[in-house]
Amino acid sequence: MYLLNNTIRPYAWGSVTAMAELFGREPTGEPEAELWIGAHPGAPSALVPPVPDAQTLDELIAADPQQMLGRETARAYGGVLPFLAKVLAAGSPLSLQVHPTQEQARAGFAAEEAAGLDRGAANRNYKDQNHKPEMIFALTPFEALCGFREPDEAADIFRAVVRAVDRQGREVPELLTWAVAELSSGHPAPDRLQRVFRALIEGGDEVRDAVQVTAAALAAGRDVGGATADAGKSGAAPYAKELATAVELNAYYPGDPGVLLSLLLNRASLQPGEAVYLPAGNVHAYLSGLGIEVMASSDNVLRGGLTPKHVDVPELLKTVDFRPRGIPSLEPVFTQMGQELYRPPFAEFALQRIELEQRVSDPGEGYSPAASMSGSDVSVLQNGPTVVIVVRGTVVLDSPKGDLVLETGQSAFIPAAEAPVIAKLSAHSAQHDDGALAFAVTVGSTEADVPDPAAPRLDL
Repeated sequence: MYLLNNTIRPYAWGSVTAMAELFGREPTGEPEAELWIGAHPGAPSALVPPVPDAQTLDELIAADPQQMLGRETARAYGGVLPFLAKVLAAGSPLSLQVHPTQEQARAGFAAEEAAGLDRGAANRNYKDQNHKPEMIFALTPFEALCGFREPDEAADIFRAVVRAVDRQGREVPELLTWAVAELSSGHPAPDRLQRVFRALIEGGDEVRDAVQVTAAALAAGRDVGGATADAGKSGAAPYAKELATAVELNAYYPGDPGVLLSLLLNRASLQPGEAVYLPAGNVHAYLSGLGIEVMASSDNVLRGGLTPKHVDVPELLKTVDFRPRGIPSLEPVFTQMGQELYRPPFAEFALQRIELEQRVSDPGEGYSPAASMSGSDVSVLQNGPTVVIVVRGTVVLDSPKGDLVLETGQSAFIPAAEAPVIAKLSAHSAQHDDGALAFAVTVGSTEADVPDPAAPRLDL
């Protein structure tokens, strides 16, 4: 097992305090958006201490892929760790975005390589040839937009916007009334959503004007019986949270088409312990909160709004899945071994939540101080390579090759060849009745289910 030192990405949308509070340290005063745990070349985890010929996790894996990844995983993924784990701390909304399918990523990457476009260029869409399905597990209340709602429901929301503008004595933008009519038409649901989405993202000045009129009316009128003011309260008006979100997004990105696009999407409010997964083509945006994010090892993002960065509308429209779907919630699976697993329908990764609590013996059944301090043990899921991060307390990872102690904020890489590994509560955490909470990420499939090794390999 290898102790890791991970890179924190200081993106502007990151929280200044959330990650520091999670790990029990002082804030740096700068945004801390994402802590990357993995071997992605954009920010590979460093080994502590370094080993001969390897200072980072990607170098360690490259030196002996079969030992580190396991024979089948190394063969299926071309000797590359197939997943990337992150601690994500959103202090303000992320961009409205979508990720490509594997086929789209390969084609897009090849086209940009052939065109000679630098991989670091601001207008580059495909940094690698991999897809990027992902999931988020909420550590705090977590707000997000994810996937299209039913168009009839979206029409009701746009009607509420039209009423808000009208009540303020303003002229209702034609774009808004057109959107209501289009979303209410008898055409297939994906076609309705695609037409409105496309009109909003391509509309230019007309859309900017409609966004500003909408946001001003909602903010001034606290619309629909106080919708924006009462969002989230019991008895609030229908779609209060969606309308309030539009006002908030416009405050960050005035006139951005993403403000109105948000009204087409499902509004998800996750409580700690809840999770959602996001397949290719799912338009989404994280709005606020702290969570564990896991994804296939890729950095391919096509943005659609709520950002000053490059937006490639034609490529985006080719990538979006316009089928309306509910919020893609991910429920845990509990095994007979006491493992709590989150398994989205992706081969690259699965997440395990590991909560270790002090076990107290019954004083009437041979109670002893030693017995009262014994911690619960949990077997770490290992479908090949695994990373573990501790977010509370101190955890001991016990393997046939020795123990590794991880304190709050620390993480480790477990090679496929080092199994089984048991997570135990440290004596210190047990003595102080703190318990511990950790997360493990491993390959999503068993060796029998990994992708066809004849398929194209990852190329980061």
